[in-house]
Amino acid sequence: MLLVIPSCLIGQQRTGNIVEYFGKEKVEDIHEGKVIHVFNKALALTIPSFGFESPTFPVDPVFDQFLMNPSKKVSVGEAFDIDYMGRELKWSEIKVDSTNSFSGRELRSGYVYLTYRSGSEKTVLFEASGHTLASINGYPYEGDHYDFGWNLIPLKLKKGDNVFVLKVGRFPRIRARLLEPKALVQFTTRDLTVPDLLLEEDLEYEAAIRVINATEKWVKNYTIVANVNDRSLTTQVPDIPPFTVYKIPFSIPSSTLDTTVAQVNVDLQFKHNNGHLVSTENLTLNVKSKYKHHKRTFISDIDKSVQYYSVAPDKSRNAEGAALFLSVHGASVEAVNQANAYKQKDWGNLIAPTNRRPFGFAWEDWGRLDAMEVLADSKRLFKPDNSKIYLTGHSMGGHGTWYLGATYPDQFAAIAPCAGYPDLLLYRGGRSERIAELTEDQRAQYGITPKMFERMTAEYVPTAVENIVERAGTPSRTLKLIRNYLHHGVYVLHGEKDNVVPTYIARDMRERLGQFHPDFTYYEYPGGTHWYGDHSVDWEPIFNLFKQRTIPEAKDIKKLEFSTGSPGVSSSSHFIAIHQQQIPFEVSSFNFSWDNIFKVDTKNVSMLAIDFTKLPGEINSIELNGTEVKIPSKEKTFFKELDGEWEIVVNPPLEEKGPHRNGGFKDAFRNDVVFVYATKGSQAENDWYYNKARFDADTFWYKANGNIELVADTDFSLKDYPNRNVVVYGNKNNNAAWDKLLKDSPVQVFNNKLNFGSRSISGSNWGLYFIVPRADSDVASVGVVTATGLLGMKAAYANHYLVNGTTFPDLMLFDETVLDQGTSAVKCAGFFGNDWSIESGDFEWK
Repeated sequence: MLLVIPSCLIGQQRTGNIVEYFGKEKVEDIHEGKVIHVFNKALALTIPSFGFESPTFPVDPVFDQFLMNPSKKVSVGEAFDIDYMGRELKWSEIKVDSTNSFSGRELRSGYVYLTYRSGSEKTVLFEASGHTLASINGYPYEGDHYDFGWNLIPLKLKKGDNVFVLKVGRFPRIRARLLEPKALVQFTTRDLTVPDLLLEEDLEYEAAIRVINATEKWVKNYTIVANVNDRSLTTQVPDIPPFTVYKIPFSIPSSTLDTTVAQVNVDLQFKHNNGHLVSTENLTLNVKSKYKHHKRTFISDIDKSVQYYSVAPDKSRNAEGAALFLSVHGASVEAVNQANAYKQKDWGNLIAPTNRRPFGFAWEDWGRLDAMEVLADSKRLFKPDNSKIYLTGHSMGGHGTWYLGATYPDQFAAIAPCAGYPDLLLYRGGRSERIAELTEDQRAQYGITPKMFERMTAEYVPTAVENIVERAGTPSRTLKLIRNYLHHGVYVLHGEKDNVVPTYIARDMRERLGQFHPDFTYYEYPGGTHWYGDHSVDWEPIFNLFKQRTIPEAKDIKKLEFSTGSPGVSSSSHFIAIHQQQIPFEVSSFNFSWDNIFKVDTKNVSMLAIDFTKLPGEINSIELNGTEVKIPSKEKTFFKELDGEWEIVVNPPLEEKGPHRNGGFKDAFRNDVVFVYATKGSQAENDWYYNKARFDADTFWYKANGNIELVADTDFSLKDYPNRNVVVYGNKNNNAAWDKLLKDSPVQVFNNKLNFGSRSISGSNWGLYFIVPRADSDVASVGVVTATGLLGMKAAYANHYLVNGTTFPDLMLFDETVLDQGTSAVKCAGFFGNDWSIESGDFEWK
């Protein structure tokens, strides 16, 4: 039985201007080869979903079977399981519709099983869309969540039966076909990232295009040559792994642009260093004035990928000293459409970052980092008055406004969330509350029986392990940081009849702010739904409020409050920083006042930093949690709490935790991260770890428009990848880079055994994620995706650590039952201490 909840309860509506369906057309034309097979018959299975399992380790019994047993086959009518009502869940036959798609409501929360019998080993491109995940002959592959038709998977079919299992995405439709590639190495224009070429600027531009490597060998020593208006620029291409599609950054030369044309052609060549031409492509780029709406590209520090942001420039053409408005978009909205919803202002530039994708990361995790990278790049470019920086956004971007405003409160003079929800996890978790508000008859209309309702609303008591996993999400719990809004003015705009982000959420924030905030405005647009025109975001009273607010200078601040869930996410406000916590990933805070006494009170802080150089006058002492501490000199000073007493310490050692690297596990996936996979194990181990690293890189491409380098363990050296984060795939026995990076790690993993400090655990069924500092770097971290054997490797297949709204502490240990049992199969979770040791850490065991 399938549980279907109305979109007004759980989704983003798809009507009206910037909230239109993605702003993209699905890829229909095929340029990469010819179709040799269209899947038009399949088996489908629906698994009842109540939507309240942990997103960190969601239960997936279907993939459990196909990954653990790659030779598994199913037949029509075969029973998969028995549901909670005692009914058999069976595989049923389905056929495609007139668009060659499998579709229908019965596919919601479902899986599609496809087979193809090949007479020989054969290299193909598997093209599918509308799915979130694929298993192909027992290996995991990234899906096409947005149903864009972007995903091409190069693979070698085995002789005989090949099995494809697709997990259906947000729309109940799936399309799948096999292509014979026209070339084994070639460009594909699916998912380009390109800038607008600007008439008034003579500069080189950054762009990115994907290259297919459908061979068993690495593609090495190649370049991309870009030609524009008789000018040429060559970019060296990084090595491309076997059977992958890599998104490659390249540079476009500056050129003289014709003011009478709206577009210009960029001719691309993919060439070997010996001059051999492999592939060509012609791109058409828009030519714009920098004084009109346009988009720009930049290189991200997260992974050296090319990202873009869109600009609605100051129409008065102010060169410097104007305001800057950061506007963050809603789910499914392109940054270009976000900026286009705003008329140009005469006192500032409006900037719209991408969140890495139209859905991206809800402005958390890498979406948060993208917003701050774009803010930094636009400050560099436009040189605004740094006291006039403002933040706004709509829907998911309204959440982004609440979240970024609470996380980086000293970066903005005022914020304006429009149709937003403050807390992502609370918004998702409010599904049951919204269902509870329906009458029994209304619930029955959506197939919710009384027994189902009872199960959906049953109280659940989490274990100690589950509590510590949830604690890793504290930096996302915006309402726990609510007093950070005291830093700025707030304008809350919401439609009176919004049923996507229900209006009661805005009214609740009005009540909360009303209890302590002296400077906020609340307005419900009469009759307004979720989107009621461009004035859903481009609302003049918002910009009137902005114009009257500025970020204060440090010398004028006499009171200051700040809270954070992790110094690694957000550590400081103005001149005070929380450097280390007492209890990791619990809320830490300080409360500063300066009348006659310089006074700071803290909670859950073990090290505090104060930069006295930013403050006026003479300061000889401060009162810290009720104790006077003398200040020997007016400089940046660190205070450490030891046994209830505060003392001044020298600059803390960078090998300890701090804002530069603080965990949890997700923190490994930044800082130009590189994936290093094992090659020194058995064939099964080597194949699995390579495919796991490739799967994670593909996922980061799709969800984060990313570009992560894969490196074999035998090719990795510390000097070739200095100060970069590394994610290691494998263990001490099979990954040759282990001792280079993890020799002194408090956790050691072998075949059939792992050591957790002084504790030793045996068995081949253990999977483990953890993060530690990179010993040869002051800033870089090492993430580890590891297992003690084949069962543990497959248990660790999922990469929900690359999904927003999931929570991962520094370490998580689990066994092979995790796919079937979810978070309840996690045996240990926790955080290392500030010295990155187990002994001073905080761990829970099941």
